[in-house]
Amino acid sequence: MCSCHERDAGCRCFSPSNPSRPAAVNATVACRVRPNSVAPGVELPSRHSTRHPSHAPSGGPESHLSHRAAWLGANDGIVSTASLMLGVAATSASTSAVVTAGFAGLVGGSLSMASGEYVSVSSQRDSERADLEAERQELEDFPEAELRELTEIYVRRGLDRELAREVARQLHRHDALGAHLRDELNLSVDEMANPVQAAVTSAVSFSLGAAIPLLVGWWTRGGGRLLALALAALVGLAAIGAIGARLGGALGGRAAARVLIGGGLAMAITTLIGRLVGVVG
Repeated sequence: MCSCHERDAGCRCFSPSNPSRPAAVNATVACRVRPNSVAPGVELPSRHSTRHPSHAPSGGPESHLSHRAAWLGANDGIVSTASLMLGVAATSASTSAVVTAGFAGLVGGSLSMASGEYVSVSSQRDSERADLEAERQELEDFPEAELRELTEIYVRRGLDRELAREVARQLHRHDALGAHLRDELNLSVDEMANPVQAAVTSAVSFSLGAAIPLLVGWWTRGGGRLLALALAALVGLAAIGAIGARLGGALGGRAAARVLIGGGLAMAITTLIGRLVGVVG
């Protein structure tokens, strides 16, 4: 028996009333020492079960982050740049002023997106590396407990217990750390989050999205400029929403409607504010 403050010494805490349910970390409860006293049929809840479910869909985090960064970057590029240009154009500013504002928005927005994505993904990568090292240490300290934990994962996925135990044993002999990273934490050493890739993807996609209203604002003149900017931005948003939904296996129409409503509101509000500022000025 041990208390919760001894977790770092290799202790897993459980509620006395329900041995299969982990107790709160700060609670004063009894717990079982991990290496020897866990019954073979009792599942050891993973410390990462809420963050990296073992039944998570296949595909590394890096690919999902790249898709996310690209989709968000293009969407933000269109909305922010079009809104900025519409707000300036609503003040009856010259074409040069409108295009300059749009170009400044493209440069500033892409750099801002890149830096934000880099910081965010770097934090995630640090967390993944910490998980990797923690799992490596647990395999060194408690190999039998980790073997039972992997067996339980395969039992939950439908294998007979004997077959699950044999699969877990063979994987432990071949690459124990890789098996736990993949099946327990849904991680892969080769596919960990890449902050540089995410930052570059975000900056490039933002720039490509921002280029749509920027080019339209460059080519259009006179009273039709506001309408042309708004239509070009809305068409671009609808296309990006539909494509992003299809890549994710969702309904394209619903995703397109969401980005159209959000982007349309942003552009309408910015245009209205620009008009009011122009009247007051």
